[in-house]
Amino acid sequence: MNLSTLTPAEGSVKKRKRIGRGPGSGRGGTSTRGHKGAGSRSGYSKKIGFEGGQMPLQRRVPKFGFKNPNRVEYVAINLDSLQDLAERFKLKNVDVDTLAEHGLIAKKDLVKILGRGELTAKLEVKAHAFSQSAVKAIEASGGSAVKL
Repeated sequence: MNLSTLTPAEGSVKKRKRIGRGPGSGRGGTSTRGHKGAGSRSGYSKKIGFEGGQMPLQRRVPKFGFKNPNRVEYVAINLDSLQDLAERFKLKNVDVDTLAEHGLIAKKDLVKILGRGELTAKLEVKAHAFSQSAVKAIEASGGSAVKL
């Protein structure tokens, strides 16, 4: 081993393009920027979605529909979920805090109770909205539906 045979470890040195170093380098002249146009100038940065002056896709595609900013979104909880919850945790009252505590909803969600399934437990259910069939089923099992 002598000093003339020393080389860096494999992969430790990256080979980078040295541009603008004369015609002998193969990357002189225009320095890989092509001829004329905005891309050849210093300080140029392409806008997101720019398609070379062609009308961009996001402007070509027709817009349609309507998003109501005042829409009220409810998380739907069915009676079979309430029955399961009441059986597992021996509950008499079910409200928004209870549902959030057991991971059925997030704390700030609005809840609507729907009538799928059967309810045999006598529950006092407090929620933001109820379907008619859910109210009938809750009251038929001896419970009460309280709207918040």
